[in-house]
Amino acid sequence: MQTKDSNPPDGGYGWVVVVSAFMVMGLTVAVLKTFGLFFVEIQQHFDELASTTSWITSVTIAVFHLGAPVASSLCVQYTHRTVVITGGLLAFSGMALGFFGLNMVWMYATTGFLQGLGISFSWTPAISIVSHYFSKKRPLANAIASAGECAFAFMFGPFFQWLISQYGWKGALLIIGGIQLNICVCGVLMRPLASSCFLEASRGETEVPPGNGASRTDKEDRSPITHKTFNWMLVRRPEFVLYAIFGILAAMSFFVPPLFLVPLSYSLGIDESWTASLLSILAMVDFGGRLLCGWYANLHVTKTIHLLAMAITLISTSLMLLPLANNYLSLAIFTGFYGFFFGTTVAIHITVLADVVGMPEFDSALGLFMLIRSTGGFVGPPLAGLIVDMAGDYRAGFYMAGAILVLSAGFLIILDRLQQRKIRGSKIRTKPEKSMLPYPSLHILKHQ
Repeated sequence: MQTKDSNPPDGGYGWVVVVSAFMVMGLTVAVLKTFGLFFVEIQQHFDELASTTSWITSVTIAVFHLGAPVASSLCVQYTHRTVVITGGLLAFSGMALGFFGLNMVWMYATTGFLQGLGISFSWTPAISIVSHYFSKKRPLANAIASAGECAFAFMFGPFFQWLISQYGWKGALLIIGGIQLNICVCGVLMRPLASSCFLEASRGETEVPPGNGASRTDKEDRSPITHKTFNWMLVRRPEFVLYAIFGILAAMSFFVPPLFLVPLSYSLGIDESWTASLLSILAMVDFGGRLLCGWYANLHVTKTIHLLAMAITLISTSLMLLPLANNYLSLAIFTGFYGFFFGTTVAIHITVLADVVGMPEFDSALGLFMLIRSTGGFVGPPLAGLIVDMAGDYRAGFYMAGAILVLSAGFLIILDRLQQRKIRGSKIRTKPEKSMLPYPSLHILKHQ
């Protein structure tokens, strides 16, 4: 009974948690994605340079990634529910205080730092608790949860634009902050699994009489529950290191296409109204890619790490072909391919991380992975910009992103080989034990 109760339910109330995580993704990352609509308004209000204003978003992204290990550590010490609620309050505070708009430094501290910390404290535990609630259906659950980012980003664009036109950028910030308070409601719905498992383990300890192997069984049952420290030593595990390197290289590439897609379309002479539709296409196919890949991964026909490697390879191929576009139709087609395969990658890369490190270490691994991956997000766009400046052509940025993704796929292949070798090694070690007969005398007679 204990083992059954302590296993992930793979459904039931878990789907309420998935819907809550879907909402959290939309109220955090989707807000960050569409915050560019405030850029010109804030720049003109403070009469600052574009580079100075852009630091608001840069601070948000930096704190979002750097706060992930802190959020994961708090999840280990307390509960995912507590951290998500805290994140919702921080996100609301960032937007509400940004309403006062005292000066640019104030904006860095509020809509930059506080909003970034709120996103980190909401996103990290929300995506983590979904993996705790599901095992066999984990790929599908993670895909549905992550799709909230696309669905809300598609709606928030015109909605935020309308808010700014009706209430000004300050009023819009305050309203968006109020909407983000719903993160707290989503957090309340994220019922912790650990407490119920702990009760079952404690009950088993009191009911099983001593001397019958109870101490070993109880230790096994309690081990995932009493794990209450953030494991920084994951950086010494080769499997995690290989996956973290993949994450760095992938992040270097993923931030490049959205940055240069609009300038590339302008260089092709495409009208501004048509160019805006490319971003809508990107969001729609991204949404479809996440759900379809999650459904397929849930069939367990293909190993998730193999599926991820194939998706990365197809993304790199799309990026290599995209610069060949010479009109709107061809650019829209290649953009659609890129967006779809990007969605498939986002849908399963967290599932692969759980498979690599195991669920007892998943909270720690997710925080460390986000922290390490952030370096790729910081280095990638400036490096691509330098290459574009040197080549004098926006196409060079897409070629760079595609080449780096091919390299990242290589680390996934190395990781898979390492895992396969360990599995074969464990089978070889256990084989002699299985071949032994239960009675030594019979074993001797067999050889005679």
